[in-house]
Amino acid sequence: MQAKEFRAVKSEIRVLGVDDGKFVPHSEGKASVVGVVFRGGYSIEGVMHTNITIDGFDATAQITSMINNSPHCKQLRLVMLNGLTFAGFNVVGIQKLNIATRLPIIALTLDKPDIEAVHKALSNLCRTEERWRLIQEAGEIYEVKCRGKTLYVEVAGISLVDARKIVLLTSTRSCYPEPLRVAHMIASGTS
Repeated sequence: MQAKEFRAVKSEIRVLGVDDGKFVPHSEGKASVVGVVFRGGYSIEGVMHTNITIDGFDATAQITSMINNSPHCKQLRLVMLNGLTFAGFNVVGIQKLNIATRLPIIALTLDKPDIEAVHKALSNLCRTEERWRLIQEAGEIYEVKCRGKTLYVEVAGISLVDARKIVLLTSTRSCYPEPLRVAHMIASGTS
């Protein structure tokens, strides 16, 4: 899917922030994933959730289903993920998520990913190369300055220029976008 170009990023763009809840690392079972629909960086319009397998391979499919089956789907203009990995190393394929939802994707982290450490950690799991391929397919990691902090983003279906605008627009209370900040709080409190 080609990068979505926003003629103008509207101040009340509807953004879905997605984060996972607490889980026991290296265990069997499920972890909750929460999505919070925000209008710009100011008001919550809805909440959705799903469950994914710890260290599994269902994050992309489950998040796609959560979005596409949501009553908020038609209003959404963009999805923000708290990184590429959920519930341990259940990797979201952001290119696949972009195509399946027809929404631009921004995967964002506060800390610069240590790609070598990630690759080494993946060697302890089954289907290492499949997980590694999803991480590589996410593309280049870009730096975005926001309120004096550096954030790290990977994008699918959106230009870096527009991704920057949306990160800045939705970061109303801190250097981190409100959709992700609130999704993190809810996910952490419901696990």
